[in-house]
Amino acid sequence: MTHITDRDSTDAGGPGEASAGATVPRSRVVAWSLWDWGSAAFNAVVTTFVFTVYITGSSFGDKDVVSAQLGWALAIAGFLIAALAPITGQRSDTSGRRKFWLGVNTAIVVGLTACMFFVQASPSYLLLGLFLVAAGNVFFEFASVNYNAMLAQVSTPRTIGKVSGFGWGMGYIGGIVLLLIVYFGFIKPEVGLFGVTSDNGLAVRVSMLIAAAWFGLFAIPVLLKVPEYRLPAAARRERVGFFRSYVVLGHDIARLWKTSRQTVYFLIASAVFRDGLAGVFTFGGVLAASVFGFSPGDVIIFAIAANVVAGIATIGVGALDDRLGAKPVIVTALVGLVVCALIVFFLHDGGQLVFWTAGLALCLFVGPAQSASRTFLARLIPAGREGEVFGLYATTGRAVSFLAPTAFAVFVTIFGATYWGILGIMLVLLLGLLLLLPVKAKQDQIA
Repeated sequence: MTHITDRDSTDAGGPGEASAGATVPRSRVVAWSLWDWGSAAFNAVVTTFVFTVYITGSSFGDKDVVSAQLGWALAIAGFLIAALAPITGQRSDTSGRRKFWLGVNTAIVVGLTACMFFVQASPSYLLLGLFLVAAGNVFFEFASVNYNAMLAQVSTPRTIGKVSGFGWGMGYIGGIVLLLIVYFGFIKPEVGLFGVTSDNGLAVRVSMLIAAAWFGLFAIPVLLKVPEYRLPAAARRERVGFFRSYVVLGHDIARLWKTSRQTVYFLIASAVFRDGLAGVFTFGGVLAASVFGFSPGDVIIFAIAANVVAGIATIGVGALDDRLGAKPVIVTALVGLVVCALIVFFLHDGGQLVFWTAGLALCLFVGPAQSASRTFLARLIPAGREGEVFGLYATTGRAVSFLAPTAFAVFVTIFGATYWGILGIMLVLLLGLLLLLPVKAKQDQIA
């Protein structure tokens, strides 16, 4: 990585301190990215492929009813994140304890994940499982706000895209490795490692202990290697109480609209296309199974392959982000996603080969769009307000998180076939692209 060395040549304790010619120790970048690697334990194993699939199974009651209850639990979690993320980010900025709160929130997620071991395969444990997933989502988002805000501490203006892409790519690859461990070590075999079987959901429950240990272990380096954030003197503000923080937030949003309207436009556009990106992974497995005839095992294998492709592409495109800027990367990725979605839709009768080729091609663009979105915003934020603005980033994303699921469901309901849902997701991506196009890539810094 250019401008990243193995020497501790700059403290980089605060954002904006590293100039274009400064260096950041490579070890610090790796330590930061390992949190992304470890966080895949929650993203991939808990919320996507293992635990949520487990608690929506027949052991916990009627599948349709349980799935709806999971949806409501996540909706409540989303509301709490939308309401609290900007405040928690703002308060971590003003307190100068960003790394401290990253550690606290990560530890809570690790603890909640470990507690999923106690969710036995019985309807009487469903409420506990739903609570743990919802609470985990809330604290994971809080941790992510602090983690994203640290991006400026581990990069320079010339390397921010590469560093962001490296971290996001590490998250994909970490998910692959952990999925392989839990799937082939515990879930797939009749008798897994240590004699674990599927009786009473034990294989999944033990996998949650593995996931918790994985996240906890790989979260340690960033806490040890990256210095605590130091609020620049020029950005210091009076600390206020929790509820007063909302008044301050309101004033800050008003000032943001007045002084850097393009930032607000980007927050809106990114919220829409990020929901479309989430829809690609959320409904990818559903489409693979119901439209293209993939078995459950085939879906897992495809998911692993998809993460490999997304991870490699994200790391590779990071350098282009620094060279060309984030906006061209995002626009290109969104156009590629729309084209690939159309190919999958129109060639859906072509069988599994179509999904393998066009689906994996689609995955080439997901990670780069996500990573470049983070760097686009990071380049705009002045010293001292990273947590607050990334909190708004989380909030705007949650505020429209219904778009892709709703569009998918509407198209399937109207046309009576699951493959029509592809167009629903595509339209969300297209809307996000259209909202992004007028946003200026170079804009005034937030005052």
